[in-house]
Amino acid sequence: MLEAFLDLLVPLVMAAIIDQGIAANDRPYILRMGLLLVFLGFVGLTFSITAQYFAAKASVFFCAKIRHALFAHIEKLSFTQMDQAGSSTLITRMTNDVNQVQSGVNLTLRLFLRSPFIVFGAMIMAFTVDVKAAWIFAVVIPLLCIVVFGIMLWSIPQYKRVQSALDRVLGITRENLTGVRVIRAFHQEENEAERFEDGNSILVRLQQYVGRMSALMNPITYIIVNIGTLILIYSGALRVESGSLSQGEVIALVNYMSQILVELVKLANLIITMTKAFACANRIQSVLEIPVEEKPSSLPDATSNDTPIVEFNHVSLTYAGAGAESLSDIHFKVMKGQTIGIIGGTGSGKSSVVNLIPGFYKATAGRVLVDGLDVKDYEPETLRNRIGMVLQKAVLFKGTIRENLLWGNANASDEDLYRALDIAQAREVVDKKEGGLDAQIAQGGKNLSGGQKQRLTIARAIVRKPDILILDDSASALDFATDAKLRKAIHELSDMTVFIVSQRSSSIRHADQIIVLDDGEIAGIGTHEELLSGCTVYQEIYYSQFPKEV
Repeated sequence: MLEAFLDLLVPLVMAAIIDQGIAANDRPYILRMGLLLVFLGFVGLTFSITAQYFAAKASVFFCAKIRHALFAHIEKLSFTQMDQAGSSTLITRMTNDVNQVQSGVNLTLRLFLRSPFIVFGAMIMAFTVDVKAAWIFAVVIPLLCIVVFGIMLWSIPQYKRVQSALDRVLGITRENLTGVRVIRAFHQEENEAERFEDGNSILVRLQQYVGRMSALMNPITYIIVNIGTLILIYSGALRVESGSLSQGEVIALVNYMSQILVELVKLANLIITMTKAFACANRIQSVLEIPVEEKPSSLPDATSNDTPIVEFNHVSLTYAGAGAESLSDIHFKVMKGQTIGIIGGTGSGKSSVVNLIPGFYKATAGRVLVDGLDVKDYEPETLRNRIGMVLQKAVLFKGTIRENLLWGNANASDEDLYRALDIAQAREVVDKKEGGLDAQIAQGGKNLSGGQKQRLTIARAIVRKPDILILDDSASALDFATDAKLRKAIHELSDMTVFIVSQRSSSIRHADQIIVLDDGEIAGIGTHEELLSGCTVYQEIYYSQFPKEV
């Protein structure tokens, strides 16, 4: 505001120099006023630098907090909500959208007060110079407002379309980067390049269209202001000739019109940036408004040995957007310390069952109980601290082996880590690496084999010393001998309830209870011997892997 106020004083000083200094050939007066102009410029520059520094600082820290809040919120979303939102659009909103908001906040703090203040201040100052000439300002400024705000209102939905197209391009890019080996294995590079080109072309066309429309703002504002300047100079010349207006006052009025032009160019750029920022802010807000189901709860009171540690009470599950149920009427009880095997054909719902225990997905019917308490009533962190989960896809993060294992328990000692590695049959992986526990793992574990990654992820879950250990087909890359050693070591952990999901009969045949799934329903429950004698689905799976005794 102070910077703008000083800018508005400059035309008055110029008018005084012309009317009093030059007209009277008063060189000392001209020198004094010239020094005053230099002083105003220096002080204005100081205010400008100060304003820009704090505007930049405010916008950067504001958007840093938005990123933190957005990331923290996304971390709390359920798997269903993540599936619905899509990872590519979440990445775009946390990066590109936040950057657009940062630019918008910066320019808003810098120009939103300054530009309107100078535009309307110049009109008011023009009235103090000459009322008749100032009416030109009163006509020009509303016309400019109509143009600027009209284009802004049209642009907001268009920029939303641009960001959505950017989401699609990012989705294709992410898919290609993560699946680059598959793409090359099937020689699909050209097809994927064409698919990317199609998505990129749509994005370019949208950006060109909205860019052309937004670019109209500058020439239209220039035309209106320059027409106003022409009228001002023409009418001013006539009035100077008649003696009702001085030459200095005409120069002052032209300077005010020029200031309006310069500020409106800035304001036009500000409006375009603000339009993008508003569109991006709405997209960020839509993510933050996704409800997070969190119910504060502590661990349930100690239960008797008769209470199942896990119970599925007529549970059904339908994924969001799916046409049919993935699980139907699943009902079983698991006592503490038992080992449970879950087996079935591809797509039978094995992973869906175990994903319900830590609350990754919520049952659409029935109840999933842990220690007699519905998982929906647990605070997620409280529930998941009791569960060690090894998912189908082994995921390791860039860093050392030690850092990856400490995800299971940040306070674990080296002794605890080595014990978990021994149980997971992963000790040799560490011993063969230079640096041992401090050996580096590449992003995604790219410098490890599939079996090594699986064993380290199992060790990471065991480090937690969970009450419930879930192995979701997590030994598929292991040979039979290593798999057998792993199962034997886990079976010796008598205080831990273990769920083993597998398509190998050998991996679950010694479980206390085996659950056989077929097309989302339970086809049989019992021991290996009971199922082999009475469950057709289990017989088909078993005899497809082992020869039938005659």
